[in-house]
Amino acid sequence: MIGRIHGTLLEKSSPPTICVDVGGLGYEIDVPMSTLYKLPEVGAQVTLHTHFQVRDDAHMLYGFSTKAERSAFRSLIKVTGVGARIALAVLSGMSVEELASAITLQEAGRLTQVPGIGKKTAERLLLELRGKLGADIDIVAAPAAGGQTDILNALLSLGYSSAESQKALKSLPADIDVAEGIRLALKTLAKP
Repeated sequence: MIGRIHGTLLEKSSPPTICVDVGGLGYEIDVPMSTLYKLPEVGAQVTLHTHFQVRDDAHMLYGFSTKAERSAFRSLIKVTGVGARIALAVLSGMSVEELASAITLQEAGRLTQVPGIGKKTAERLLLELRGKLGADIDIVAAPAAGGQTDILNALLSLGYSSAESQKALKSLPADIDVAEGIRLALKTLAKP
């Protein structure tokens, strides 16, 4: 298993494939666009977290700028009908945090905006990754005001999940005061 590559970036002109020289060997690595944009100039040193995949017809190496991206990629390719190309497309179209948020909040519309993801694939991703991707990522999506943060923290401390709390926050006006916001959020959460 190849878990990490460190070497000299030789080529990045034919996305999604790049070439990294490690001790005289040139490794061709497929990367999502999010990683490609973070790469240094050709000739500079680069370190990538990798996933090595062995198939009947090829040995493929995929590279990521963060361990979170690699972990998300590995979760995506475990989903029925989602291969490495679609997983790369998903990670090219949205950040790991956005993906985790979409899955936690069960927002298929955000996934269908990624080229190659249709409605059925998006629903399958939501179903199979629910509770697996994003459970360890705090998806507090930068609330607009300090009051929103206080309301969210109150709901979380009362035992509501991050997804439930986020849904309740979306139904509240942005300028609501904390006490009234908590009351209305609890009312929203009490509805079946």
